[in-house]
Amino acid sequence: MSDKTDRALGKAEATAPQAAGASTPGAIDRFLGAAKQLAPLATGQAGRLVFALDATMSRQPTWDLACSLQARMFEVAAKSGGLAVQLVYFRGLMECRSSGWVGEPQRLNGLMSRIACEGGQTQIHRVLKHIRDEAKTVPIRAFVFVGDAMEEDVDALAALAGELGLRGIRGFLFQEGHDPAASAAFATIARLTGGAHARFDVNAPGSLLDLLRGAAAYASGGREALLRLAGDNAAVKGLLSAMDGGRA
Repeated sequence: MSDKTDRALGKAEATAPQAAGASTPGAIDRFLGAAKQLAPLATGQAGRLVFALDATMSRQPTWDLACSLQARMFEVAAKSGGLAVQLVYFRGLMECRSSGWVGEPQRLNGLMSRIACEGGQTQIHRVLKHIRDEAKTVPIRAFVFVGDAMEEDVDALAALAGELGLRGIRGFLFQEGHDPAASAAFATIARLTGGAHARFDVNAPGSLLDLLRGAAAYASGGREALLRLAGDNAAVKGLLSAMDGGRA
């Protein structure tokens, strides 16, 4: 795990069967090669945001949407010192990977465009553990997790979320749909990290865009940047309210 540019998070225990529309081995090799070529990021005052996505099979439309919207995170963050993003995703059977820290939307989009979703179960625990371990070497202000399901032990997730909260790492958990298990777990993680849980509609791209811009503003400039962005934006105001424990 000494490679800080791109690596698997933990050891894969088995190889998932190739799903229809999934990335080919060559595409994965290209992803790894592209990530390893990323130069060390000189972030200066740029905030660091882990951008984690569920890339199991049902998530392809949302993955494509996130690809199309991710550049807007950098745009809003530019007003508050800039942004460095690390992509983390899981899919298939025990595949969970992270990229290097990326400071340009074109590079992040290039990495994301090489990945296709595959069937599998959620691996949120590995994502949270990675964020905790990564924060031991670089300062991380916030993370985003985009997903629609949770198939893990909530108590184990809560324990890791509590550790992140103590480190001051805020979690922004954006949920597609209304799965009750996901809702309960995402809300718990958000509360324990001092972050926010919100729902979005993949058929209404603006809903996810507003949420991503809000998380990016916080990662780059903290609460003050989020307040400046809020204005009349109901989604961003909702994030602030959630971070304040539901107070208006």
